Amino acid sequence: MDSRALRPGQLFVALRDERDGHAFVAAARSAGAAAVLVDHEVDGLPSVVVADTASALTALGAHARDRLDGVVVDGRHAAVIGVTGSVGKTSVKDLIASATAPSRRTSASLRSFNNEVGVPLTLLEAPEDTEVAVIEMGARGRSHVADLCTTARPTIGVVTAVALAHTEVFGTIEEVARAKAELVESLAAEGTAVLNLGDERVAAMAARTVAGVLTYGIDQGDVRAEGVVLDDHLRPRFRLVSPWGGGEVALEVRGRHNAENAAGAAAAALAAGADLDGVLEGLAAARLSPWRMELGVTPEGLRVLNDAYNANPTSMAAALEALADLDAEHRTAVVGPMAELGAHAEAEHRRTAELAHRLGIRLLAVDTDQYGDLAETVEGLEGAIAALGPLGPDDAVLVKASRVAGLERLARRLLEG
Repeated sequence: MDSRALRPGQLFVALRDERDGHAFVAAARSAGAAAVLVDHEVDGLPSVVVADTASALTALGAHARDRLDGVVVDGRHAAVIGVTGSVGKTSVKDLIASATAPSRRTSASLRSFNNEVGVPLTLLEAPEDTEVAVIEMGARGRSHVADLCTTARPTIGVVTAVALAHTEVFGTIEEVARAKAELVESLAAEGTAVLNLGDERVAAMAARTVAGVLTYGIDQGDVRAEGVVLDDHLRPRFRLVSPWGGGEVALEVRGRHNAENAAGAAAAALAAGADLDGVLEGLAAARLSPWRMELGVTPEGLRVLNDAYNANPTSMAAALEALADLDAEHRTAVVGPMAELGAHAEAEHRRTAELAHRLGIRLLAVDTDQYGDLAETVEGLEGAIAALGPLGPDDAVLVKASRVAGLERLARRLLEG
């Protein structure tokens, strides 16, 4: 638990990981912690001493989840929506929370709090009268999602996509699919699995759950975005069609792929009992977590598409296609390495370079030669800025890489001029 994010009166949980949280008890005291959860007594604050603070945090999260079973409004129990997938899960989580908020009291994961620490913290942060809790679930191996489901006990499960992400750990895309399917396998018969019909591995998960199934997609699925068009700022416009009815949607979030994400979010929200008009209103007002398809324009007219939060081959392709959709004479993608691809790394980086070439996009690769001869390799942010040269109203630049590259700093530099 991060002592810097602590609010006065909260419990500070001292976790042992890369750093020992017990070293930050003094900082927690200064931040106004009411007590600390520790594995040995400490001075200066009331202490709850346990053998394993991580296990205790999980137990607290499970207790918070149990409280939600007591929330009943208009004959409907609180919904707990789990969201997983190789790409898009944070965006879909954000979109669901916005879609349910107008008609249902909603609580959702912060940023990408999606692991064995983030999930119980999300449950503990949910107010006692929460009607919809939206829980993002990540996986870096088999059984990770299943373990998170044991704590969160989702009633609705959304799977966005299966892609080559963390394959250094998983090995194959089939293993990725098995890990993501753990979410829908955890659902009870009265639950709902919300599956992306445009991803064949996700669609096949319908056979792996006893729950009811809702599919979604662009121009396909039970809940779908029909007639998607983009405006000059990459914002999708479409008609939402569903078993609950339909309506026109104008998103503020950017990229054609976010029309698909919005359809998935609408499916989950409607399954959770959200009002259709509220869903349409909420989707139109939705904002995404930082560094995800943020489009900035400098006073000189340069457009900078900052999608630097993370990258894998699927999200990289979506970002390149979004850049290609921008009305610009010159389009450049500044990219870094796509991490944790294991044996797939060389082929996938080169495939990304080939896509950029087909789309007519100049590719600058920062501190990596993995993209091959179709990319220009540069050293560091200064090398990228020098290679970009003078930029103006005829230019559009995409910035994207895995988190380890920290390329959001380049996007900031470009926008600040």
